[in-house]
Amino acid sequence: MPGRKLRLETLHKDPSFLVLDKPAGLLSIPDRYDSTLPSVLSMLDGTGAIPVHRLDRDTSGVIVFALSEEAHRSLNKQFAERSVEKYYHAVVQGEPAEPDFEIDEPILSDQGRAHKSIIDRRGKKSRTKCRLVERLGPFSIVEAKPLTGRTHQVRVHLASVGLPIVADSLYGDGRPFLLSEVKRSYTPGKHDERPLLGRLGLHAARLTFDHPDTGGRLEFEAEYPKDFRASITQLRKLFG
Repeated sequence: MPGRKLRLETLHKDPSFLVLDKPAGLLSIPDRYDSTLPSVLSMLDGTGAIPVHRLDRDTSGVIVFALSEEAHRSLNKQFAERSVEKYYHAVVQGEPAEPDFEIDEPILSDQGRAHKSIIDRRGKKSRTKCRLVERLGPFSIVEAKPLTGRTHQVRVHLASVGLPIVADSLYGDGRPFLLSEVKRSYTPGKHDERPLLGRLGLHAARLTFDHPDTGGRLEFEAEYPKDFRASITQLRKLFG
C-alpha cells in the first residue's frame, strides 16, 4: 500500500514460536518473481523464523512462525492434521440464507493465468464452516472456519454461494468499498474520494493450536485493522 509503512505487531513470542498481526499489503514470504517486495519473513531476517503457513498479501491478521526446527515440525504436523483452528472474518456482499451454514465443494487450484482456485468436481474435497456475525444492509460480516487447507479456500467458497468478499479482484468484482455507494446524502469533497476499504475485506481474526513444547491449547486473536473497523462503523451508522 503506497505511502504507508507496514508494521508488524507481536502478539506472542517465546523460544519456540512467534505470533504476529500481519498488516494488509504485506506478503507472508518473499515473492518468487520479485524478491524486493516486502514480506513478513524478510522483516524477520536474523530471527531464525521459519514459515508455517501463509496469509494472502491483502489479508490481515494472525500468522505464526516457528523459531526452532522442533517447533516447526510440531506446528507443521498440526496444520497437516487439521488440528489448528483458523477463524476468518470477511466483509461480503449479500446476506447468507441461514445464520449458520457449511460449504462443501471441491476446489481445483492454480487454474489459468491468474492461478485461481475454482469449484470443480475434479478438485480436492474442501469444507468451510460459516456463521453470520452481523447483517449490515447490502453487506454482511461472516466468520469462516476452513476445515481443509486449499489455496484461497475462504474466498472461493464464499463467492461460490453468492457472498463475494468486498474488493476481491479474483473472486468478486474487485471494487473498493466507497461510502458514496451506500450513503445517499454523500457529498463529494474537493479531492477524489478515498475508499474506506480498498483491499480484500478478509481478516484472520483468530488462531488456535497446541503449544509445540507443552501441548497446552493456545488461542491468539488480532483486532480488526483501521480500514476494516472504519468500514463496519460506517455500515452500522447507515444500516445498524
